[in-house]
Order: sequence, then C-alpha cells, then structure tokens
Amino acid sequence: MRRRAAVIVLDGVGVGEAPDAAAYGDAGSNTLGNLARAAGGLALPNLAALGLGNITPLDGVPDTEAPEGAWGKMQPASAGKDSTSGHWELAGLHLAKPFPTYPHGFPAEVVDPFVSATGRGVLGNVAASGTDIIDQLGAEHEASGKWILYTSADSVFQVAAHENVVPLEELYRACATAREQLVPPHNLSRVIARPFIGSEGKYERTKNRRDYSLAPPGETLLDALAGAGIARAGVGKVDDLFAGHSLSSRHTADNEQGIQAILTWLEQSEGGLLFANLVDFDTLYGHRGDVAGFARALREFDDALPLLRAALNEDDLLFITADHGNDPTTGSTDHARECVPLLVTGAQVHPVALGTRSTFSDLGATVAEWLNVGFRGQGTSFLSLLERS
Repeated sequence: MRRRAAVIVLDGVGVGEAPDAAAYGDAGSNTLGNLARAAGGLALPNLAALGLGNITPLDGVPDTEAPEGAWGKMQPASAGKDSTSGHWELAGLHLAKPFPTYPHGFPAEVVDPFVSATGRGVLGNVAASGTDIIDQLGAEHEASGKWILYTSADSVFQVAAHENVVPLEELYRACATAREQLVPPHNLSRVIARPFIGSEGKYERTKNRRDYSLAPPGETLLDALAGAGIARAGVGKVDDLFAGHSLSSRHTADNEQGIQAILTWLEQSEGGLLFANLVDFDTLYGHRGDVAGFARALREFDDALPLLRAALNEDDLLFITADHGNDPTTGSTDHARECVPLLVTGAQVHPVALGTRSTFSDLGATVAEWLNVGFRGQGTSFLSLLERS
C-alpha cells in the first residue's frame, strides 16, 4: 500500500478572526468560539481528543494534556475570504488581489451579454440571501421565465431557476456561458447554478447546484501530483473550485453522503490524495445564522470521526481544516476572514503543537512532502514536526 493523505475541509468552520479581519469587516468573528458560547457548549469528544480544544478556547470542548493528534491553526495569506481562494491557498497558490464583488448588483456590461446569449431576461440583480430572493421572485420567475440573478458579499454570480420552468441542462449551459463571459475586470470567483422546486410560499432549493469557478492562475499541489502520476480524488465541490484542473470529484448531496464517500475512499484507495469538502456547515447553517443546525452538524462529523480514523492505514495522514469562517452568531450571512483549524492524525503522527502557521499553504506543502513530490507552492512543510522519531 502506497502513502496516502486525506484532507477534509469543514467548509466555513473558522477558529477566530485573522489579523487583518477588520479590513474585511469581520472584527470579532469567531465561528467555533462564538458558536460554542451561543449553543451553550459543544460536545465534540473525538475532535477534542485530537486537540481541537487546544487550538482555541471552546465552551464544552476542553483542552487535553495528551492529544492523540497534532494541532494548530493557519492564518489566511491569500486575498479574499471565499471557498475558491481558501482551497487554492490550501493547495499552495495565493491570490494577490481579491475577486471583484458587486454589493449593488451587476452593471449593464455584465448583465446585457448574459441576457443576449441566453435568450432570457433577468429578475433581481441584487445582493441577497438565496432563499429570500427565491421566495420574493419565484412566482414572477414562473410566470415570465426570466432568470433570478443575484450575488452576495462574496464574488459570486448566482442564477436561480425553477426546475419545471427551465430544464437543468439549460440552466447549466447558461451558467457555463456566464463563466466564459466574466473576464477581467469582471472575473468573479464563481458562477453558481441554483435550481429550485415547489410553489409560491413553499419554494426550496434542490441538490442540483453546480459551481463554475475560474481556473487557477498557477500551479497547484493537484497539478504537481498529476505530473508525478499520483492519484487524486475529490469529494464534494472541490473539483468545481479548481475548474476541474487535475482533479475529479464525487459530488455529494450533504455532509452525510460526503462522510460516507470519504470512508469509501479510505477503505478502497491504494494511494494518493483525497481532497474533500463538507459544505453543510457553510451553506445550510453559517449563511443562515442557524446556531443549532451548525452545532448539530459538528456533532455528526464528530460522531463519524472514529470510523474515519479506524480506516486509516499505517502510511496515512488525515488532515482536518477549513477554508474560511462563517460565524452564525454575527447577524451577517457572509463568509468571515478567519484563521482555520489544523488537526492531523495518523499512525506516524507525533502529538505536537503546530502553532499558528502563516498560511494555509503549509498544509499543502506538508502533503507534497509526505507524498514525495518536490512542489511546495507558497507553503512550508511541517512534516518533520509530525513524524514520530
């Protein structure tokens, strides 16, 4: 059995404001810390055993004198606070300039070509909650056939359509068209297809979401592994975030399916990298300010962790981290500029404090060294700290 590395990204699960959080309007954000207080404490014994409570004070999650893993946190060094820049940074690539955002909606030079190319008009064109704008404009969309177009504080061009009004393939083609049209200075991070079903007053988004991201502008860990002939697999939206470059992914409907897909890879894969994203923390709970739901999702992941650890081979490293914060207690529906947790476990891991890393890319550099690839990207490997003497 060849060496393996599994990276699990708990989407949106930050551990406190980054040093430059105020510049992003995120002073005071602390997804896990504030969540733990608001929930009256978190019961996460398996994450605590790896050292989660040693990273930052968390109500209900004690620190431990003898963690079973290595622990620390990582600061974002790349510009932005979205999933694309966060995952790129984990893979060794930094973004020098944030992706453009449109808090007042998109200008005519963006909207008009989209309308012309797709043959449908648009409704909305505002920054809004996805569920709210579907409730507000769903009936008009059903009557007119126009796209519901909206954005958020993040760099996203989101297109919603009822599955009984616009066939999914037409929605996907329209989003692919938008992706081709959105070039600098309007090079948004992602175009997102947001299909929904139901009737007025009872609309709900379906699991048929699809993301269309910009291609990474430079070499990533995934490219380096591909060049070395090392297998790569994804779970969740990870391949979308890299525009399919050097990675294919098993798309999953929710965290439960994602965890099962991770377990399947651990049980069956013969080597290489697994890059997994569990998105429910962010999509279902962080963006909606749902403290109880967020806490429940963390407990469900914690409950599954012993099975994942039991499936590790002798030459495996398992990393648990995040891509940004999404504090459900602040009243904001947007991502937060936060540090992210860093937990590492495996038979070869010596329990050790990894400190505060200056970039997410240190994780990617460590994976590269573990898998015997020369690539380090923007990061510095901490493998020597992990390995048992």
